[in-house]
Amino acid sequence: MEDRTASINRERLVRTLTFWLRPAFALRVVNRFQKIVGFDRSMALASSALTALVPLSVLIGVVSGSFVDYDVADRIIDRYHLTGAGATAVGSLFSPTEGTGASVGVFGAVFLMISVLSFARAAQRLIEQTWELAPLSVRNTRNGLMWILGLTGYALCTAALTAFLDGGELGLVAKVCEVPVTAAFLVWSGRVLSAKRVAWSDLLPFGITAAVLSVVYAVGAAVYLPRLFNSYATRYGVVGAVFAMISALFAAMLVMVGSSALGREVRDELTRIRQGHRPSDHEVRRQWDSVMEQTRSRWHTAREQISRRPPKDPGTGTGTGTDS
Repeated sequence: MEDRTASINRERLVRTLTFWLRPAFALRVVNRFQKIVGFDRSMALASSALTALVPLSVLIGVVSGSFVDYDVADRIIDRYHLTGAGATAVGSLFSPTEGTGASVGVFGAVFLMISVLSFARAAQRLIEQTWELAPLSVRNTRNGLMWILGLTGYALCTAALTAFLDGGELGLVAKVCEVPVTAAFLVWSGRVLSAKRVAWSDLLPFGITAAVLSVVYAVGAAVYLPRLFNSYATRYGVVGAVFAMISALFAAMLVMVGSSALGREVRDELTRIRQGHRPSDHEVRRQWDSVMEQTRSRWHTAREQISRRPPKDPGTGTGTGTDS
């Protein structure tokens, strides 16, 4: 009985995967990603995040340092286990010069506010383009400020989870526990930045997908980022830390943009299923058979082309064919 139940579960899992990974659905996700200009949108978000988060992190470190023992550079170094040139570059980037203080004047405060609001509007444009909404631009500034406060709360929450649960080099326990928090924050973000023009239920696929993929990215980043920081810092010094940060932010934002395209298409697919337009199992198999047939045909063609190439002459390194 248990073997039969396990067989049924495996069959159901295979059918589910072949349904959601079928070529027609994957093509729609790719088209959605291209429609929102995914790579450009990811770079815009990463650039806005860099110009907003770096000065904001320095300010938070300076202000909080007067009350508690908190250093942004040390947190980043401990978070990603940086050593050597990478740790030195991050410390120089986020820490004020020894023996000097840091203050924020009127111009600095205005610049910081503009930078943070620019990041909020970049995230807002992602939601609007994904869901094909009319752009609100500065008319949604109130919601943008609310989102910034929510982002601060989310950052503090995830930092607390990491501090209490980060056991081991990869911190898998903390990252897994962050999944529901991240999903809830992203669904709320879509609702707020869209000015409540997208329903909660429609945003759930995006929130869940992005939260899960963020964990996968975080695990990969924990392994790769120390090497990236050390390599760039060794070559370029403090500027190398900036290059490494923009690269890491671009990858993170690419996950967000890709998840938004995937979440939108999952929501549309679920809507079609509720309306009775679910593709039949025969149609799904036909699509996969077509893909497999094209793959085999291209593989055979490539093998024939390779086999027809004349062997190289060991002496000259050229083909041994004769001149006509």
